[in-house]
Amino acid sequence: MRIPRVLTLALLSLMLSACLGTVVGTAVDVTLEVAKVPFKVAGAVVDVATDDDDED
Repeated sequence: MRIPRVLTLALLSLMLSACLGTVVGTAVDVTLEVAKVPFKVAGAVVDVATDDDDED
């Protein structure tokens, strides 16, 4: 009777670790995107502030 219980617990722990990996991966992706936002905004501001007209 103990072996099915141990097998069930092992399978559940494996499934839980897969879910945890997905959640952590998603959190890292979101964090990276949030970290990129200030650089994108700063780049847009520099593009607007600089003059693109070439005067010869």
